[in-house]
Amino acid sequence: MKKNMLFDLFFTFMKIGLFTFGGGYAMISIIENTCVEKKKWISHNDMLNVAVIAESTPGPIAINCATFVGYRQAGFPGSLAATLGVIVPSFTIIYIISTILNNFLEIPVISNAFKGIKIAVGILILDVAVTMIRKMPKKILPCTIMTFSLIAMFFINIYSWKISSIGLMLTAAAINLVIFVMIDTFGRKGGTKNDLS
Repeated sequence: MKKNMLFDLFFTFMKIGLFTFGGGYAMISIIENTCVEKKKWISHNDMLNVAVIAESTPGPIAINCATFVGYRQAGFPGSLAATLGVIVPSFTIIYIISTILNNFLEIPVISNAFKGIKIAVGILILDVAVTMIRKMPKKILPCTIMTFSLIAMFFINIYSWKISSIGLMLTAAAINLVIFVMIDTFGRKGGTKNDLS
């Protein structure tokens, strides 16, 4: 049974890695559709948490997601199978391209194809953002932090300010942590706990 699960994890993530263009953010939508909707390996809430953790830890987000899902299903062997599954197609394709074609993107057919792929990738990433916002808990604090982060990222991109997105994430995390500690502390003293966070 465990061997079947390892094969299933490997080939499932191999298909995700093989047919998904645009990197980790574009893969999240496919991973959610496969692992949540079809396979029922994790819940929607797990997927939200995985995306946040995978984005906050070193390494590509799709690989981190694959590692988590694999570990949840079959421990360390599962995480290894899922991670290898998502890595092998990309590594193989890039290796073949780099050894055979020196100016791959200068070929007119390939160049035009990638212009179309860029549009599709943008739509996939937008789909992930909309899905996560819809499934996010509708509480005051997370919604407020999300709104201010979105506004901040908009102005950072428009005016080309040199502010790291990592710094923005850490700031949001610190603010949420401070508010959570304050609510927890004052809630215990007052005998009530406000449901902001």
